Amino acid sequence: MSTTEITWWGHSTVWLADSGVKLLIDPVLTGRLAHLRRMAGPAPRLPGAPDAILLSHLHADHFHVASLRAVPGEPVLVVPRGAAAFAARVMPEAARRCVELGPGDETKIKDVRVRAVPARHDGGRGPWSRERAAAIGFVVEGAARTWYAGDTGLFDGMHDLGPLDLALIPVGGWGPTLGAHGHLDARAGAEALRRVRATWAVPVHYGTLWPIGMGRVRRHMFDEPGTRFAEFAARAAPESRVRVLAHGETLGVGA
Repeated sequence: MSTTEITWWGHSTVWLADSGVKLLIDPVLTGRLAHLRRMAGPAPRLPGAPDAILLSHLHADHFHVASLRAVPGEPVLVVPRGAAAFAARVMPEAARRCVELGPGDETKIKDVRVRAVPARHDGGRGPWSRERAAAIGFVVEGAARTWYAGDTGLFDGMHDLGPLDLALIPVGGWGPTLGAHGHLDARAGAEALRRVRATWAVPVHYGTLWPIGMGRVRRHMFDEPGTRFAEFAARAAPESRVRVLAHGETLGVGA
């Protein structure tokens, strides 16, 4: 029986190994990102060079240029449609390695298929930038079917993504407020799990980055989203199994 393994390195940084293919998702590998500081867990320790990096959208806590430059090897960069031009400007050496996908598009990375799926989230780089590309999620199909949601709110058609073996679902954020538009909190994340019908679920996008000087502000929004998601999921999606990972911990899912 083959096993798909995922290692959560905090926030939305995930190492996914499936069918001998190594994928790195939305990497933030540094201890600080602008006004945000890593407040839990060690800095990510990659086990080697990935075959590809999946980037869900242009926000700096997902498309982090300094971290991308630090990744070893020459991995394929799978980016949202419209993001390759930005990637080429900030990393000219990576321009030839970019593959753009829009919802419904797919590409092969060795023995796995990577399909872009919708996400309900603003895809701009930020208010100071004119760079825009539609935010996406990914379904990776190898030994298992794994959905990485990226940043998203609930959206029509989410039911169509399932059934899945594994869902990586955002349940929090990086500050003491979480906008309802374009994000999932623990309760909405459990509803997303109910819709996609995943055998296993792992909460991500919480408990790692927090604004400098605000470590004691609404601390429950930093510490609790993962366990709260598990509690809500037990009621909303009782047939799914939730694993709340520690930073650097690995889950193996048999398929």
